[in-house]
Amino acid sequence: MSFEIALSPAAMEMVATRFRILGEPLRIRLLQELRNGEKSVSELAEALAASQPNVSKHLRILQGGGIVARRTEGTHGYYFITDPSVFDLCNAVCTSIGDRLSRDAEVAAELHHGMIGRPR
Repeated sequence: MSFEIALSPAAMEMVATRFRILGEPLRIRLLQELRNGEKSVSELAEALAASQPNVSKHLRILQGGGIVARRTEGTHGYYFITDPSVFDLCNAVCTSIGDRLSRDAEVAAELHHGMIGRPR
């Protein structure tokens, strides 16, 4: 996403909707599980120690957002990633958080070392 041009309210709503979809930890975990290939609801539920109804609910939300899709084979449904750009977004967020935590840890270490030599 580029903020070089002003987004219309409709475009902003689409961006906000994508962030809301990704704003649930179980959905991030589902995407992580699907990163290496398609899986059934029961496989996902077992891998994530979550109930099948809960997994199904979150997969429907991801599907509604165009991030995953479902294919049927016999009586089983298998979910897979349809928008791999979601991983670029997740990686950008992880990098940003990691950078912030590194800076915080450096400051904490500096403060801790600064206090060691002080008399009480």
